Amino acid sequence: MAIDQDVEELLIMGYSDLIIRQAQGECETPDVKIIPYMQHVEDLSKQFKSVEFRYILRFHNELADALAILASMLPYPGTVHINLLEIQIQERHGYYNTVEAEPNVQPWYHDIKRFLKTREYPEQANGDQRKTIRRLASSFFLSGEVLYKRTPDLKLLRCVDAQEAGRIMHEVHAGMCGPCTNGKGLLQLCPKMSSVSGAQ
Repeated sequence: MAIDQDVEELLIMGYSDLIIRQAQGECETPDVKIIPYMQHVEDLSKQFKSVEFRYILRFHNELADALAILASMLPYPGTVHINLLEIQIQERHGYYNTVEAEPNVQPWYHDIKRFLKTREYPEQANGDQRKTIRRLASSFFLSGEVLYKRTPDLKLLRCVDAQEAGRIMHEVHAGMCGPCTNGKGLLQLCPKMSSVSGAQ
């Protein structure tokens, strides 16, 4: 895309110190499978006046990760002009405290769960949507009928629909669960849709 936009000077930032050093030519690439990729990077780099590879710490890369996820969900328009994307960063995280169940609607994770079970996509899914489902499914784990999301520290967060999330919230606030773990650990179900993550 940078080449299509006639970019002349390119700054590439990444949080893998090894990969950045390999791209800069400071480290050798011992893995034979990686060598063609490094050669491709070198070939592409020749199409710019200058290319700089810069290492940044992982926690400084959160915005880039969010943009990469967003970009993977949108089709590339193929035009020279791309509308400006305005981003507002909140100083505090937002949390949901209530869940409203919608009647006769599949849970948010339905497509991911079905893909893990049968490798099937929704009938109306286009190529980009199928790619997104595959990418999302790679961070989930299916045990019987229960779907879990893997966290970076290899914990498994159980995914629940709105009805089950409401039942869990009721039990937690009624004190039925007991002090088996701290509140955050107990309530850190799948963050997107269980809607109970971070509740007190």
